[in-house]
Amino acid sequence: MKREEKIVRHFALRVRELRAQKGWSQERLAEEAGIHRTYLGGIETARRNPSLRNIIRIAAALGVSVKELFQE
Repeated sequence: MKREEKIVRHFALRVRELRAQKGWSQERLAEEAGIHRTYLGGIETARRNPSLRNIIRIAAALGVSVKELFQE
């Protein structure tokens, strides 16, 4: 697996983990972040490549830094 793919998969996992820690559905996180639920689903399954703006929105909605979304 390429390094890029590993980062994308790890990011997807972190978003799912942090969302689950809050007890939120995908719909709730998508609403809080101002993005569509199916788009968020694509991010969480590593099928979508979110823009930096959307990464910032997701981090803010989860109450974490952008850096925390990428930490191992």
